[in-house]
Amino acid sequence: MTRSFVVLGGTGDLTGRLLLPSLARLYDTGVLHGGEGLLAVAREEWDDGAYRDWARNRLAAHAGELPESTRERLVDRLAFCRGDVTDPDDLRAALTRLDGEPVVYLALPHTLFRPTLTALAEVGLPEGARVVVEKPFGTDQADARALNDLLHRLLPEEAIFRVDHFLAKQTVLNILGLRFANRVFEPVWNAAHVEQVDIVADETLGLEGRAGYYDRAGALRDMVQNHLLQLLALVAMEPPLAVDAHSLPGRKADVLRAVRPPADVRAGSVRGRYTAGTVAGRALPDYVAEDGVDPDRETETYAELTVTVDNWRWAGVPFRLRTGKALAADRQEISIRFRPVPHLPFLDAEPEPDVLRLSLSPDAIALEVNLNGARDPFDLEREVLAARMTPHELPAYGLLLRELLDGDTTLSISDVEAEESWRIVEPVLAAWAAGEVPLREYPAGSAGPAA
Repeated sequence: MTRSFVVLGGTGDLTGRLLLPSLARLYDTGVLHGGEGLLAVAREEWDDGAYRDWARNRLAAHAGELPESTRERLVDRLAFCRGDVTDPDDLRAALTRLDGEPVVYLALPHTLFRPTLTALAEVGLPEGARVVVEKPFGTDQADARALNDLLHRLLPEEAIFRVDHFLAKQTVLNILGLRFANRVFEPVWNAAHVEQVDIVADETLGLEGRAGYYDRAGALRDMVQNHLLQLLALVAMEPPLAVDAHSLPGRKADVLRAVRPPADVRAGSVRGRYTAGTVAGRALPDYVAEDGVDPDRETETYAELTVTVDNWRWAGVPFRLRTGKALAADRQEISIRFRPVPHLPFLDAEPEPDVLRLSLSPDAIALEVNLNGARDPFDLEREVLAARMTPHELPAYGLLLRELLDGDTTLSISDVEAEESWRIVEPVLAAWAAGEVPLREYPAGSAGPAA
């Protein structure tokens, strides 16, 4: 059966920067063959030709490494429908233009999810249809539950894709192979051997013109509630029976149910906001001076949260989740710090414990260990055993779209995961809103708020 994409919000940044380039790469690799169409729905007073011109420019900017002939194959399949995505009549008119089973992609601000899904529920979708929603999924646990209820009125859970592109990153997928295909790691992947886990997503970029969304979301909602908690789930989950759409989301949901926010939010969390500074030679203004920012919201650009996993495997191990904007260096990494050995036979030696680092950008794995030194065979020296991953054929979004076309929800976030993630962060958000945790300032280009 032929599938057709309906992209609601088809003229937005997500469509131009990620979806269209990823679809072009699927043509380039032979996953798509030309029978699939794409209908963009948006408010612009455009026709098919105007939309194709816009898409051609976006592809040149974000997929310029692909042959022009490949990009044109996609452009030739594009169509445009002017409409309000929250209006049932407009959606009904758009859906009647499609052949085959539709994939309805909500490339929209999260504030439009509920009215759009309500309109789709009134219209109804044919058997075999699929719906895709991006993060953030809801604004709190109650909103996530309401969105899930709407989605389940439309389609069964196996036809719903809650997308988080972090799950398709190469190193994230390698967590599965590292843990479950190598006997050397899984026996020590527990509280008896692991002292601490850090999951970090630092970036040098500032607001970059995204005040309309970011100033209402902040770092905790934008990154921790979805991306970083998903990484925690993969690191901390129990072995699945199989890496499939039933077992993997189920294991991740189990561990998220066991995650506990800090008992003392003041001691277990940090929030900060960048001030003017220089990052990699580029001057950044004070966050509150950026266009569209409301200083009274006290939106954080840095969020740090230490949680625990209340189960047999991880009892007592702190999981520190950290993300920030306008920091000194880009760093996307999971680090597992192991406990010291119980007895050290080397006199006067105080080596650092072993650390396993899983880098997401670039994709790499490194194990920091202690070995005998070259100068003195009884001295210990720090060595790093490192491997750089060969890039996947498809980028993260391309892989997600391929799985979507195949109907495989293995890399999708389940309804339970979406709701549990909000449960974890809601006490922290409430404490921050009440002013119980101070908003610390840090200069752009620094390492973040001072302790």
